[in-house]
Amino acid sequence: MVNLDFIPWPALIGGMIIGFSASLLLLFNGRIAGVSGIVGELFRWQVSEVNWRIIFIVGLIVSPVVWQQFFALPVIHIEASGVMLAIAGLLVGFGARLGSGCTSGHGVCGLSRLSLRSLVAIMVFVITGAITVYLIRHVLTA
Repeated sequence: MVNLDFIPWPALIGGMIIGFSASLLLLFNGRIAGVSGIVGELFRWQVSEVNWRIIFIVGLIVSPVVWQQFFALPVIHIEASGVMLAIAGLLVGFGARLGSGCTSGHGVCGLSRLSLRSLVAIMVFVITGAITVYLIRHVLTA
């Protein structure tokens, strides 16, 4: 079923903000805005690296609160159990480490730098996601 109520402007503006922010981080800090790497390296406690990583993570958490002051947040309906969400989160974290980065790092920053490794990683992410959805929706629940 096609959703005819889709309005692309919030997604376009959000994407532009993400791209602009990733560019600023690379320009002024020389760092790639991959969330899994930023969070993972935070726990190594290198003093020179901690401050900007904490600010980045706080920005991720605070930004929906700021957005909500001006616009309504989308309604999210999750049909999975808490256990399934925890398992999925662990698998995503494992995959991000295995793939040397997450979708934000490879997709936003890697592809914009024309990284072949990021292109291959994104292709693997998308194909694996499509196969997983097909198996769960059409094979395992049939």
